[in-house]
Amino acid sequence: MKKNEKVNLLDTVPVREKHIRTEWEEDCAVLAYPRFKRAWMRRFFLPKSMSPFIHVHLEEHGTAVWNLIDGRRTVREILALLADHFAGEEDYAPRVTAYLVQMQKDGLIRLHLRRA
Repeated sequence: MKKNEKVNLLDTVPVREKHIRTEWEEDCAVLAYPRFKRAWMRRFFLPKSMSPFIHVHLEEHGTAVWNLIDGRRTVREILALLADHFAGEEDYAPRVTAYLVQMQKDGLIRLHLRRA
C-alpha cells in the first residue's frame, strides 16, 4: 500500500490489540488493558490500592461489535452480521464505523487491509 493511497474503511479488517483482555459482567464485555506497559513503571508509579488495569465497560451494541472482531472479517462483513442485532434502527452502519475508528484511536484495535 502506498503512503497516500486511499483505503475504503469497509474493506479493512479490525484486529484486537494483543494487550487487551476481555472480561465479562453479565452479558456485556469489559475491556482491560495495563495502565503502564513496562513492569518497572507499575512498580514505581502505581499506588498499591489501584488496579494495574484500566477497564472499559462496553454496552450491548459495543459488545456485539467487539465479539465480531476476529482478525478475519472486514468491516463490511461485520456490518452485515450486525444487521439483525440493530434491527429496526436506522443508519447503524455510520455509528458502527465511527465506533471502530474511535477504538483504533484509543489503541484497542488495529485496522488492516485484507491480503489477497
